[in-house]
Amino acid sequence: AYCYHGQTLLASDKCGEAIRSLQESEKFFAKAEALCKEYGETKGPGTTAKPSGHLFFRKLGSLIKTTLEKCQRENGFIYFQKVPAEAPQLELKANYGLVEPVPFEFPALNAHWTPETLAAFDLTKRPKDDTAKPKPDEEVKPLKEPDIKPQKDSGCQIS
Repeated sequence: AYCYHGQTLLASDKCGEAIRSLQESEKFFAKAEALCKEYGETKGPGTTAKPSGHLFFRKLGSLIKTTLEKCQRENGFIYFQKVPAEAPQLELKANYGLVEPVPFEFPALNAHWTPETLAAFDLTKRPKDDTAKPKPDEEVKPLKEPDIKPQKDSGCQIS
């Protein structure tokens, strides 16, 4: 998020804040990279997953690096802005998009669903004769195929 926020700040000519945002992004990326490598080396059922080798993760690292170099270069030639000590705040609430999310609420329970009704669904009290054996399949009798002989007078000619 800090990387893309830094790109937005650079586009709005706030190069000093963009540099600080990208430095923060670089710090979090290094921490995430260490965690991903540690996860990839752990023993267990999820060892086939290598998050640090994922395409998005590899592209993000190079994107952070190139954007930070670009910001530093442009700040040295064009903007001459001071880099703040603290990282700029991220806007966590999106103010764009198609629709406003609707919070999910469970519908009200019907009056028929009482504790007695729910207790009637106890699977341990099912009848024992449900385990009836299936009928064995009947043997398939072979059918006699008609004897088809090739005909010589079919009308086809090979030239």
